[in-house]
Order: sequence, then structure tokens, then C-alpha cells
Amino acid sequence: MAAPSRNFLRVLPRCQRLFFTCRAPSVSCSSLTAHRQQSVRSYAAAAAAKQKEKKEETVEEKVVKEKQKVDDKNRHKPYGLTAWAPVDDVYMVRYYPKPVYETSVSIEMLKNFQKLDFSPENQPVYTNLRLDMKLEKKKKVDPFVSIIHLPHPFKSDINTIVVFTENPDQARIAMENGAAVAGGAELVEKILADEITADFYLAEPDIVQKLLPLKNKLRKKFPKSKRGSVGMNIPKMLALFKSGHEYMVEDIYVNTQVATLDMPKEYILENIRAIVKDVAMILFIVLTTSQILIIFTFFCANA
Repeated sequence: MAAPSRNFLRVLPRCQRLFFTCRAPSVSCSSLTAHRQQSVRSYAAAAAAKQKEKKEETVEEKVVKEKQKVDDKNRHKPYGLTAWAPVDDVYMVRYYPKPVYETSVSIEMLKNFQKLDFSPENQPVYTNLRLDMKLEKKKKVDPFVSIIHLPHPFKSDINTIVVFTENPDQARIAMENGAAVAGGAELVEKILADEITADFYLAEPDIVQKLLPLKNKLRKKFPKSKRGSVGMNIPKMLALFKSGHEYMVEDIYVNTQVATLDMPKEYILENIRAIVKDVAMILFIVLTTSQILIIFTFFCANA
């Protein structure tokens, strides 16, 4: 009995040693995986913080890169240029601000230039108006077309006009008041075949739907109520379109002829004032109606 007990006591410590050494790797493996997870998380957090810092730096740079408006009113010379005005007759244009003249002075200058370069005396005079078409909430006024009677017309010929009507009496009245052609839907095929051309096309409201095949052909000349080319009073429309002057707003500019250079300066100025007044009136109507619609929608929403 003594021998087996001694052997058992010798083997027991070895078994304990083996048991603890076998459990140790599992503990070390779990600690390694936990360490790796902590390192990955710390790296991701550091990368996110760096990206955030970069974004903040780019935002600050964008704010710094914005152009600063320089007030040149109280400066002895304009910013980036040589002086306010040249002292000689010969100078580099890019080193001085562009001169601005009053309308009457610019017309006189055009007349003097015509004598120097021997250009035609009856050459056309154009005006270029730049409009502020922005409204509230970043909306823009749609481009429009208008026709007015100038105080001093510069065209000697009368505009050719086609009147669309299915009423024989209205067609007779249109021809008596200066229309070149008057008729119904039978004119559509002739216009598509270029057998009939005109400066303006007028129509009664009842026949507009039958003229839709001409929409791509006529485009801006297609009869519309907004332009005043659709209505029941044909003599009144003919009186306007026969001798009226049409202008249109393209993008935000009104570029149209206002006179010829051989006309007196006062006539040219009055024609320019008439066009400016008409444009201002149309914009006032558009802005007023838009404000009325905004107020109306506000009251409807709160009702």
C-alpha cells in the first residue's frame, strides 16, 4: 500500500501542472482577440476624428476663399487699376474703369462716330436692358414677349398679319382692317407648306385648338392670349400688330431696335423711354400678382 500511495503523490503534481498549462492557451487567446478588437476600434475612432478635422479645415478654407467686395468710392484710385480716368487720348483700356455715359450723351457720340467712319446714316440703334428677374424663394420671372406702339416709328412698311377665324363676317372685317390673309383651319396646311408667311398670327379663342399642328412651325409667333394675339376684337388687335413694335426678353436681357441713327435725338430718347416704361409695367404686374398669390395661399393655409 505504501508504494502505490507514493506513486500517486508523485503523479498528482504533474497532472495539475499539465492541466493548468493546457488551460493557459485558451485564456491567452481570448485576451489577444480582445486586445485586437480594442486596437481596431481605437484606430477607427482616430480615423473618423481625422476626417472630421479635415472637413472642418476645408469648410474654413472655403469661407476664406470667398471674394471680398472692395469699396472703391473713397479710394484715390480703383482697386487693381491705374487711375480713375486717363490723362491722355491714347491709353490701355484694361488699366482704367469702363466709362459710363448718359443716354443723351451716348446718342450724340454715336452720331459723331457715324461721321468719322462714314457708316450709313440710317443704321439701326439698339438698346440692351439687363433685368433682375429674381423673386422670393429663388424663383424667376418667366421670359415674356410684348408689343407696343412707339412714339416715333422707324419702320415704313406695315407688318403682314394672318387672322384665323371660322366666322365669314369676322374674316371680312379682318381683311377690311388690313389683314393679309383671313380664314379658318384650311390655312394650316398652306402655312406648313410655306405657302403663307406673315409677321404675326392672330386668332379667335374658338379656333386655337385646331391650330395646334402649327405650334412647332410658328413657335414664338403662335397665337397666345398672354401676347394679346388671341381675342374677339379683331380690329383692335390688327391696329396694334400692324404698326406695333415687338420685343422679347431672352434670359434676362431685352435686346431690341429702338430707332435709326438719322432720327433726331429726342425721338430716339422717347422711344427708349417707352420701351423701358412698358417693361417696368409688365414686371410690376408680374410681381404684384405673385405677391397676391403668396398672400392668398397663406390665408388659405391658415383658414
